[in-house]
Amino acid sequence: MKLYEFPPTRSIRVRWTLQELGVPFESVVVNMMKGEHQTPEFRKINPAAKLPVLVDGDLTLTESMAIVLYLGEKYPDKGLMPRDLGARAEFYKWIMFAATELEQPLWRIARNTAVYPENKRVPADISNARDDFMQSAAVLEDHMKGREFLVGNSATIADFVMAYTLDWGNEAQLLDGCPNLKAYMTRMYARPTAAPRIAAAFASLGVDPRAN
Repeated sequence: MKLYEFPPTRSIRVRWTLQELGVPFESVVVNMMKGEHQTPEFRKINPAAKLPVLVDGDLTLTESMAIVLYLGEKYPDKGLMPRDLGARAEFYKWIMFAATELEQPLWRIARNTAVYPENKRVPADISNARDDFMQSAAVLEDHMKGREFLVGNSATIADFVMAYTLDWGNEAQLLDGCPNLKAYMTRMYARPTAAPRIAAAFASLGVDPRAN
């Protein structure tokens, strides 16, 4: 199994899942800061020129959510996806909540502060996106009262995805009013098989993500 990754990106949650599963994989770092994701060689692997990409035998899979769900299905004995139908439905709900209700406004903030060239940024949308994130975070904050994990009594892939997404929100300084989420995120990243925090990933590249 081969993981094409770049530390600060959504590659983090795929690496985290692989480490929790304890399965061997080869890491191939594609340096996006140097434009390596735009090369013809990498575009043959992923025409969208995005990371992460997982290659498992004849299967080449893009999109981090698809990859982590595939890994959970491939190794059901590891217990990182609930087997009970009701619990599985809750698992899907929260993993999609992370992707749509929390990540989407974070991505809007990132685009309008760092990703887009300045002449294409919409500063007014930053405030709207922050409000959208905080409204959704409040829902999760309430859900996590008295809970250790999102679903059931053990960690699932949804927890790794959510912890990464909350870390992204924390980097944007949006979790100050969410003590349950901060405590949950800290617990998850304290796991011995956790992936690096976003700040650590940027630091390894000599980059301050808040400098923009």
